[in-house]
Amino acid sequence: MKPAITLIIIIILAYILVITVEEMPTFGSEKVPSYNEITERYTEDAVEDTGIVNSVTAILLDYRAFDTLGEATVLFAASLAVITVLKRR
Repeated sequence: MKPAITLIIIIILAYILVITVEEMPTFGSEKVPSYNEITERYTEDAVEDTGIVNSVTAILLDYRAFDTLGEATVLFAASLAVITVLKRR
């Protein structure tokens, strides 16, 4: 029974991944989010919008703060996991 359920779950996940990849824009397409106007806005208006002189810091701390917090959380959790595994030995 368990192998059948596992196989069904794997097939469903594979189907979802295939559908997701098919919906992605083609390489070099103008529909790619990195080609839209947000990059221009970040580079031109970051200092004015945030008041931070360094535009990289302005983007990381104001525009992408939640993303940066998530990355820091993942790094912290990974380092805790490594320390925990190494202390057991």
